[in-house]
Amino acid sequence: MKNLRKWLLCVIAAVSLTVTACQGDAAANASVAADVAHAAGNILGSLAETAENSGSGNSSGQGRENSSGMAGTSSTTGEFSLSDVPEYTGSPYVAVNGNVPYFTDDDLTEVSFESYSDLDSLGRCGVAYASVCTDTMPTEKRGSIGEVKPTGWVNVKYDFVDGKYLYNRCHLIGYQLTAENANEKNLITGTRYFNVQGMLPFENLTADYVKETGNHVLYRVTPIFEGDNLVASGVLMEAESVEDEGDGVLFCVYVYNVQPGVAIDYATGKSELAKDESAGSSQSGSTSDTGKTLGTSSAGNNSSGASGGSGKTDAGTSGKESGTYILNTKTMKFHRPDCDSVKNIKSENREEYTGEREKLIDEGYGACKSCKP
Repeated sequence: MKNLRKWLLCVIAAVSLTVTACQGDAAANASVAADVAHAAGNILGSLAETAENSGSGNSSGQGRENSSGMAGTSSTTGEFSLSDVPEYTGSPYVAVNGNVPYFTDDDLTEVSFESYSDLDSLGRCGVAYASVCTDTMPTEKRGSIGEVKPTGWVNVKYDFVDGKYLYNRCHLIGYQLTAENANEKNLITGTRYFNVQGMLPFENLTADYVKETGNHVLYRVTPIFEGDNLVASGVLMEAESVEDEGDGVLFCVYVYNVQPGVAIDYATGKSELAKDESAGSSQSGSTSDTGKTLGTSSAGNNSSGASGGSGKTDAGTSGKESGTYILNTKTMKFHRPDCDSVKNIKSENREEYTGEREKLIDEGYGACKSCKP
């Protein structure tokens, strides 16, 4: 039960750190924290059963020993199977392997490094792997990543999506951890929900731990593409703090690349409003052999992920709005200069931007929900 205790501590820390680190936007913080807490409840409810039935989450470290073929490589985790992951039911992520990473004891190192897989024949990213420490973290402001077009990049606007645009260019290993900016080997097409509600809490947890302790965190993110799909169904995120043997950071989670209320064709990246659902409600992120979402709705109806698009693609957008905005590079939110939240942004996380609003959203920033820039 040692690892179960560690998971409990990590989840509690993730919720609190997500809120405190994002003090510039209280309304958005509450929303993120609520989602994290809700997901944590679902995860914790299944951990005991996982550990009891499979033994992979017990203190003997079986989950680590079973993956001995992965040491020091950038291959996908040998024991992980997408078929073992439950369908998306409302939580952005779920613990797998008893929340124990698939690292071997030999993988754990106090030497910092980064490794990014070459793109495959379809142009898709592979495993991103690093030993994160303060010396891998950025020393300058994040730059533009708009020139990178990851596979499946067919962006569409939906009014109920934060920032309007369905997709973000999502770093496998967050910029705040390894300072990789427009690295095409580290950017995939991911929904706004996947990026902010799914991956960001774990990135913040890891970054805050490293900054506070100066320790290393072994960190690996594996995008999961089914067949020849151009959009990943999700990612497997693994992390373990090295010097304290996982007491500070320990997680192994699958993050669903879904957007509630939207049906995604993972084969192409095209999307449409989920049928027979109100905008923003939950739907399945699983895919059929053709890459289309099966999309079981909360009402029990099925919705096809056929390409189409009731939203507007970014290629045809006109009348782009420009202005001056204040960015919070920590929370990835942008504000009007007179927004009350601006004064709470720490100087190291604050940046002024003048230009098209759309470009900010394209870079992964979301609009403040208070001042609504």
